[in-house]
Amino acid sequence: MKNTKRARAQSARIARENAVRERLNLAASREEEQVLRLLGTGRGGLSKAAAEASRERYGANTVTYGKKQSLGKRICGAFINPFTVVLLALAAVSVCTDVVFARSGEENYVTVLIITAMVLISGILRFVQETRSGNAAARLGRMIHTTTCVEREETGREEIPLDDVTVGDLIHLSAGDMVPADVRILTAKDLFISQAALTGESAPVEKDARPADASGAALSECSNLAFMGSNVISGSAVAVAAAVGNDTMLGGMARVLTAKPPKTSFEKGVNEVSWVLIRFMLIMVPVVLFVNGFTKGDWMQAALFAISVAVGLTPEMMPMIVTTSLARGAVAMSRKKVIIKNLSAIQNLGSMDILCTDKTGTLTQDKVVLEYHLDIHGREDDRVLRHAFLNSFYQTGLKNLIDVAIISRQRELAGEELETAYTKVDEIPFDFNRRRMSVVVRDGSGKTQMITKGAVEEMLKCCAFAEYNGKVEPLSGAIRTYVLARSDELNAAGMRVIAVAHKTNPAPVGEFSAADEEGMVLLGFLAFLDPPKKTTAAALRALRDHGVAVKVLTGDNEKVTCRICAQVGLEAGQVLLGSQLDSLDDGELAREAEKITVFAKLSPAQKARVVRVLREAGHSVGYMGDGINDAAAMKASDVGISVDTAVDVAKESAGVVLLEKDLGVLEEGILEGRKTYANMIKYIKMTASSNFGNMFSVLAASAFLPFLPMESIHLILLNLIYDISCTAIPWDNVDREYLRRPRKWDASSISRFMLWMGPTSSVFDIVTYLLMYFVLCPAAVGGRLFGQLTDPAARALYVALFQTGWFVESMWSQTLVIHMIRTPKLPFVQSRASGPVLGLTFAGIAAVTAIPFTPLGAALGLTPLPGAYFGALGGIILCYMLLATLVKNLYVRRCGELL
Repeated sequence: MKNTKRARAQSARIARENAVRERLNLAASREEEQVLRLLGTGRGGLSKAAAEASRERYGANTVTYGKKQSLGKRICGAFINPFTVVLLALAAVSVCTDVVFARSGEENYVTVLIITAMVLISGILRFVQETRSGNAAARLGRMIHTTTCVEREETGREEIPLDDVTVGDLIHLSAGDMVPADVRILTAKDLFISQAALTGESAPVEKDARPADASGAALSECSNLAFMGSNVISGSAVAVAAAVGNDTMLGGMARVLTAKPPKTSFEKGVNEVSWVLIRFMLIMVPVVLFVNGFTKGDWMQAALFAISVAVGLTPEMMPMIVTTSLARGAVAMSRKKVIIKNLSAIQNLGSMDILCTDKTGTLTQDKVVLEYHLDIHGREDDRVLRHAFLNSFYQTGLKNLIDVAIISRQRELAGEELETAYTKVDEIPFDFNRRRMSVVVRDGSGKTQMITKGAVEEMLKCCAFAEYNGKVEPLSGAIRTYVLARSDELNAAGMRVIAVAHKTNPAPVGEFSAADEEGMVLLGFLAFLDPPKKTTAAALRALRDHGVAVKVLTGDNEKVTCRICAQVGLEAGQVLLGSQLDSLDDGELAREAEKITVFAKLSPAQKARVVRVLREAGHSVGYMGDGINDAAAMKASDVGISVDTAVDVAKESAGVVLLEKDLGVLEEGILEGRKTYANMIKYIKMTASSNFGNMFSVLAASAFLPFLPMESIHLILLNLIYDISCTAIPWDNVDREYLRRPRKWDASSISRFMLWMGPTSSVFDIVTYLLMYFVLCPAAVGGRLFGQLTDPAARALYVALFQTGWFVESMWSQTLVIHMIRTPKLPFVQSRASGPVLGLTFAGIAAVTAIPFTPLGAALGLTPLPGAYFGALGGIILCYMLLATLVKNLYVRRCGELL
């Protein structure tokens, strides 16, 4: 039956895929009018009713493969990990020894029940935290708005969420946009699209609107098709959606490709420690079994005790603690306006020691103001502003802050008369190689002119003339030098300068391209001011104080960048330009990048290269940006950081999204990431050292005592209560000093810490053995040692008292080690744990201390302890804390840090 259903589902899926491919083939090969009819739309786009009907027919524009896991998979993921597998195996062994092969009437289910309870507590807590984290991530994800521009019959152009795009929608694309569906391009202007995420092609692919025969070629090779998941590098286009959601090429890849992303260094480190502890347990448990079997002669009792030791050595709460710490960190960051798209990004954010960032909007206010519109002599010239306005107003590409400032200033000075006086003929969109853009307009008299604006150096390349002293003069070397000097003066004042040029009656209509940007007349300059934020200097100081070096990677002019850096207290020093960077190999660039703070006039690929070589040099690198030119660098970094107002491709490339583009907000996110890491490493180190110490104690007791130092049920119950007391660690306080510098995962420090701190607790376990065996237990049975007793009741009391004493002392020492290890300072005095940690740890101590005095204790074979024991316990614990403090200080002095 299942096979039949699966076969039917597969047949239906294949039929749907064939129908989608046929639709795309037809769309690629037909003329525009036929394509529109095929997809049920018109030149004015879909009506709202038609869009709804199309959505019903073709489905939502969401890729569901590989997204949210089913409830069953999430439950399995929460409960199945190396530690719970070990516990379940131990439970199975316990069922055999305590139930199946036990004598009639002596069956004991307690061990099995407690192990099962431990698995349930760990799994349920992890499942709940992952579910809460997933729900929080979904809520936060809805705060990140990714939209696309479509044509609607009733309203014309409007921005809608990507998920709402449907087959037949007319979509307007420009530089920085993500392609929201698989689309057939209807009109295109210098359109270059990056398909790297789909095809692996690193170079952008040029697309056009000409019909193409797609029957014998891969769809990705069709020049008039673009696909969901690709992004527009430059140019503009109008396209019609031909496939959405799971029917897209991206949807098909998501179904086929089930490989998980590579593990982060932190995940690898946690797994490494997990297996170290499991291997340690698998080696030592047989040793305990054979020592007890040979010395006590009761192999069944030795097996039960070995199982209990294995349970005690298994840190089954580690997956839950790690998940809870990450989830708590993500929720805490969301309150500080930092959205974590990927939980592992939290640790990467905390470990970051270099932050590479663009300049605009990060160091500056991101509110560009047009200060001056000047001729090349530096005089105010409204004609320069008018030409710049026509360029900015009529371009259909990505309108940036400069365009907005130009349009705003022209409207302030002369109203909206220019907007109706000209007709747009064509445009040559901006790209990051030319660093300029052009529009062609025609006035009422039929006069046509091309107007171009862009970076001064790039504009000089396409100009043959300049308006000099009221005349059009050839652009001689002297005039070129004069223009650059004027531009440098404005740059030195902290202004960004672009040049404006025009050409009358350029090439015939319909044939414009970048090749037409030649022989132009330079008109003058536009000078913009983007002042630094008031909070930037303080934020940079705070990042520096917390061990994060800030490097500026910008495509802007080096003089403007250095001026801004000086204003915010960032020492620019030597500047590396994009042209110089290309002459360096990776080794030379890595050495230079270590020393240099400002990198200017960089292309997107050069930004990514700087980030890559810094990472290869051993740094943890974050990249903060919001433009299409930042996407490659963000992907190359350890953690990409973007803002809610960024272009689509930048937000998709980021692991962290800020709701405010402010370094102060980012600093809070970094500190939260470090807190998260600190609390995870606390649990890992305290668990490793505590387990190692317990192993010493158990081996010593097994070798020299004539009876078991603790019953198997006691060990398991003790471990259960201790585990519960550890569940509050993700909410613990972290010392301010610990947050001052970034932390990297270092698995070797775990082993080192374990070897130093573990034996410290064993010393006092052995002191407790000696106290109980030679003093307190004999005092309770007439002053005789165990070997001298012949009365079974006296021997049973002796054993019960010894086991109870170690049961209580173990909980005190094991729990107090949490407070000793969580800080290099003096616990309770110089550094205090959080309320939940204090409450749960002392509740655990109180519960274990009280159990021997209750009916439960009697049922478990425990007995009330004499008052003298608690006086001795107080002395043992005090000495333990003093020795632990001494060893801790020696460890810090030797190894540099505690955690």
